[in-house]
Amino acid sequence: MYYQLYEMSHAALAPLRAAADVTRLFYSNPINPVAHTGWGKQVAAYAEVFERVTRRYGKPVFGLTRTVVDGMAVPVSERIVWQRPFCNLIRFERLLPERKRQGPRILIVAPMSGHYATLLRGTVETMMQYGDVYITDWADARMVPLADGTFDLDDYIDYIVSMLHFLGPNTHVVGVCQPSVPVLAAVALMSARGDDNTPPTMTLMGGPIDTRENPTVVNKLAETRGIDWFRDNVIMPVPFPHPGFMREVYPGFLQLSGFMSMNLDRHIMAHQEFFAHLVKGDGDSAEKHRDFYDEYLAVMDLDAHFYLQTVETVFIRHALPKGEMTHRNRPVDCARITRTALMTVEGENDDISGIGQTRAAHALCTGVPDDKRVHYMQPRVGHYGVFNGSRFRAEIAPRILDFMATHDLSRQARPKVRAPG
Repeated sequence: MYYQLYEMSHAALAPLRAAADVTRLFYSNPINPVAHTGWGKQVAAYAEVFERVTRRYGKPVFGLTRTVVDGMAVPVSERIVWQRPFCNLIRFERLLPERKRQGPRILIVAPMSGHYATLLRGTVETMMQYGDVYITDWADARMVPLADGTFDLDDYIDYIVSMLHFLGPNTHVVGVCQPSVPVLAAVALMSARGDDNTPPTMTLMGGPIDTRENPTVVNKLAETRGIDWFRDNVIMPVPFPHPGFMREVYPGFLQLSGFMSMNLDRHIMAHQEFFAHLVKGDGDSAEKHRDFYDEYLAVMDLDAHFYLQTVETVFIRHALPKGEMTHRNRPVDCARITRTALMTVEGENDDISGIGQTRAAHALCTGVPDDKRVHYMQPRVGHYGVFNGSRFRAEIAPRILDFMATHDLSRQARPKVRAPG
């Protein structure tokens, strides 16, 4: 019912959004004398703010068409190389000169936790300067027809294993945030059966491996409410006319409400500052606001099976650190990982995955030799800063790339990485 009400309210606001857009265009048109007055600038600013806070944001694009390799500008093409109903695997193919080494092959597993994979645009942009980068582009569940079946945590793990098989041996895997658990499980399962495609390195960044360590507000909410509360209160059928009509999902708009409520004062202040920038004509600051919220406010629905299984397995039962996690009734034993080097990365101010939650992977992977283990805690960054931003580019990414180069199975894939400063 709530999903239908949300759709109805969004449709009801459509005429007002259209009127606001017309008003903005009228009062910001340079040939209109009123546009140059303080009153005209305020009207245009009010109209833009209203239109932006009431619109539905579509899926963003990566828009990465060029990169720099060893000081040389190189064209980049985005190509889907593997496809399933709930995920596309995207390769950022660089047009390198002949005989130029591609560098390490890197599979970045993006979160399936509300935002699109484009949230990791900065991660991809940095890493593809040094390697052959692939990223998981998870589908919006409301766009997947019910005939394509359901999708749960077991399917997620199967997808990761299938992608590693597709990419072949010597593929380095990076799990960012939520995927840390299924990535670790997938590598454990592959290691247990001696799979030749088991990755040489596994990097887990800001992930909820053991949420009993320094539990955050999100972690405490899951334990307090219990799985029945989530099943009864946040799971809803997709309304008509979306392709996923009648699919049970955790809607994106509910997730966004949760994201916003965690730092509501900050978001209100950001929009007040945006209004002030528009009135003053500070185009650069206004554009930075647009870029950030175009990404942040674009959310997707999650299949109910995946969401509920993840909440119960990871946040309520703590099945992985307790040694109780299974995949299709088969135990997930992280101690079976022996050949894959393990790196964990955390942020000092992370309010989503607390300090120690990702590092807990080392205690589980008892079969990994000490010389194949690295843990790094980045000072003065929150959750987003673990995989994006200036400190990621300058301090975190070089360490990850050096870690991959150290344990790469081919000496031909060693990138030239600037030492962390």
